Amino acid sequence: GSPSVVAGDLAKSKLIEAIGYKTEDLQMPPKEQLPASVVADFEAWVKMGAPDPRTSAKGVAPVSASAADIELAKKEWWSFVAPKKVEPPAVKNAAWAKTPVDAFILAKLEEKGLSPSAQVDRRTLIRRLTFDLLGLPPSAREVADFEGDSSAGAYGKVVDRLLASPHYGERWGRYWLDVARYADTKGYVFEEERRYPYAYAFRDWVIAAFNSDLPYDRFIIDQLAADRLGGGSDKSALAAMGFLTVGRRFLNAQADIIDDRLDVVGRGLMALSIGCARCHDHKFDPIPTKDYYSLYGVFASSTEPADLPEVTKNEKSPDTEDFETKLKDLQAELEAFRQTRFELLKAEIRTAPVIADYLVAAHATAGTVESQAQEKGKLSRRVLERWKAYLALVGKEPKSVFAGWALLEKLPEDAITTHVEEAAVASANPLVATALREQWPETLREVAECYGTLLAKYAKPEAMTDAHEEQLRQVLYAEAGPTGIKFEEIDKMLAVRDKGKLAELKKKPEVLKATHPGSPARAMVLVDLPQPVQAQVFKRGNPASPGDAVPRAFLEVLSPSPREPFKEGSGRLELAKAIASKDNPLTARVMVNRVWLHHFGQGLVRTPSDFGRRGEQPTHPELLDYLAVRFMEEGWSVKKLHKWIVMSAAYQQASNDDHAKRLADPDNRLWWKQNRQRLDFEAMRDAVLASTGELDRSLYGRAVDLSANPSPKRRTVYGFIDRQNLPSMFRAFDFASPDSHSPQRYFTTVPQQALFMMNSPFVIGSAKALAKRPDVVAEASPEKRVEKLYRL
Repeated sequence: GSPSVVAGDLAKSKLIEAIGYKTEDLQMPPKEQLPASVVADFEAWVKMGAPDPRTSAKGVAPVSASAADIELAKKEWWSFVAPKKVEPPAVKNAAWAKTPVDAFILAKLEEKGLSPSAQVDRRTLIRRLTFDLLGLPPSAREVADFEGDSSAGAYGKVVDRLLASPHYGERWGRYWLDVARYADTKGYVFEEERRYPYAYAFRDWVIAAFNSDLPYDRFIIDQLAADRLGGGSDKSALAAMGFLTVGRRFLNAQADIIDDRLDVVGRGLMALSIGCARCHDHKFDPIPTKDYYSLYGVFASSTEPADLPEVTKNEKSPDTEDFETKLKDLQAELEAFRQTRFELLKAEIRTAPVIADYLVAAHATAGTVESQAQEKGKLSRRVLERWKAYLALVGKEPKSVFAGWALLEKLPEDAITTHVEEAAVASANPLVATALREQWPETLREVAECYGTLLAKYAKPEAMTDAHEEQLRQVLYAEAGPTGIKFEEIDKMLAVRDKGKLAELKKKPEVLKATHPGSPARAMVLVDLPQPVQAQVFKRGNPASPGDAVPRAFLEVLSPSPREPFKEGSGRLELAKAIASKDNPLTARVMVNRVWLHHFGQGLVRTPSDFGRRGEQPTHPELLDYLAVRFMEEGWSVKKLHKWIVMSAAYQQASNDDHAKRLADPDNRLWWKQNRQRLDFEAMRDAVLASTGELDRSLYGRAVDLSANPSPKRRTVYGFIDRQNLPSMFRAFDFASPDSHSPQRYFTTVPQQALFMMNSPFVIGSAKALAKRPDVVAEASPEKRVEKLYRL
């Protein structure tokens, strides 16, 4: 039989039919109908998706995207409800709970009859803290100083020193680059230059933003809409917009590029999988397809300018002068090629034989001749499309456009056979007659050449005295006509034979920008189009199947009712402000959770980029709200957030196992100990270089090839990230995929890791460099040298 409940569908749910007494045959309970309010509750439950109350108050069953469900989600689902300002709870072991964070952690532990772990030893603590905040090991001297400092404020001083270090931004900037799917290349793009010449400018901006403790709300706004903020002569903030533009290029398919940008904005900033609504209403979260395309319109109304703005002006030097000279030469070569091809093409497409080529191709069956012409490199697809449009107009209005078919009488008599004349009588236009196409292809060619001769006569700039002839000339010669082209269209008008040369010439300046030491840093910005785009819903996500138009606006579930459309240009700045608003219930929580994750190995929400109905709910919702509200109230300071967390006794716990506690809480969701954590690839490699004394601690600059031999000594965050060909050592050590937004690293134990540490030239060279350090060699005995090596 049919199911008793069909999630979201009242009409198909037998349960609703029964308790509603809708038929005489099926009535439950049989003796007396339930009160109307109870029936209404059941109906609301089915409309919600019939979630299982044993697993979640709201469950994860599918929901609809109706206005009623969206309003319900605003009130019921935890992440769509504004975080509340809560006071730390009272606890029994007040001596341990020295910070508000500890009170929230301890309250849950005491509720379950558990106790926290002991404080970790001081050597481990300073190593943990230094790796967490800097991604580097502490020096032997720093460890010894901390172990020997018994003052009450010793730990706090170390925290402040590390947060003030310029290397803090390198560590935490790299975490953000995972969120932003950072790479130095575009992925597969066929003929164009694969490298982003200026991706490093975005990476450097992120590092500097963390170092300066840029308020997180401004950090968001700059990355989405720095171009809309002004800023005067200081253009440095424009580099922030690489957040949107360093993603994959999907063979330059615009719909996919925008989809990628919506994904990084949705999951990266708000932990919402907006992209799931591209083809249909979101199956679980209250995001209808129309909301997706409301945001799509924002980015469809933005474009990347041809000339990117310089972030900083380079001082004149031999390098900059050499770069400018070479760039001008390459650009001049490109423009000369374009100008030459423009003049040739303009003249060529107005000659009789070429007009005949286009006429034959335009009337060919199902594009066969068009394909052949393209393969031979003869015809421009754009020009061919113009001829098709022109001849379609001729077929509809021959007398007005051609001033009557009398013009055809000027063709040489021997060029038109009796068969063609008969076909001409039967058709309004002999060139589109089916019989002419199918039965006399050679005659068609002959007529087309003669017709081309006639048309070529009128494809010239001089006006003609005869009114009919002048009308024909204007149609043909006008820029909108089939033989009219503008210089700025030349790249799209070129035939196949010239496109390869054009691609080669366009690539050369990009290679120079990406490789020359004198190339200035530029910002990978978006700017608004002069006229914003009103997006249309793509049916099933297919750009070739447009549907209803939608206004540019923010997500309805995160907007006050009634929702107002964006009014300022593309709407990017309004979108940025809506995301960075204190009224947005997601933004602060998401960032607090990301910071917690990197300090504890897991987040308070263990799905850091999914706060929707398919994600996990927070283990400590009150603690998450407390930190989120305090984070916003105290200026969105990420450094303060770090300090609230690392000063807690919960953070300073040992990571030793406890069998009884593990039985009670095997996943350590109550934080009864600190989680043991693996060093990620960057911290591991940097620690090796730090131990040898070879680490180059200079900040910022162009990316370097870490797979080179010998490997550069720069910090790993400055390594060149090739999206298409990521070096195997990155993959072996679980580096974040640069293809899309990465919420967190996943750690594996595989043989390639051990083999790298035993056999790679980088590790072998570093081992030799460590043994040759002057302070090691200077030790008098082998025992002292071994001790020195161990401490280093």
